[in-house]
Amino acid sequence: MTQLIVAPDFWATRVLPEGTLERWLVPDGTILRKDDPVAELLIEGELITLKASADGKLIVDSRPNSIIEPGSVIGHLLDVG
Repeated sequence: MTQLIVAPDFWATRVLPEGTLERWLVPDGTILRKDDPVAELLIEGELITLKASADGKLIVDSRPNSIIEPGSVIGHLLDVG
């Protein structure tokens, strides 16, 4: 299992250490390949696309409009073997 982590380097200034999970681009349970777009995050006024860090089945842990911080885990990718 691989965690979907909001990387701290998405924040350019870290003046506002919070962002928002705007929306999931694919539904819970979707089989993804590494680098597939997964979610859109609003950080420091910029919309950022989070990509899958590995192949796997998406398990959503956070809802749209959730507050995120650097290092937040918003979901998981289960190995599909």
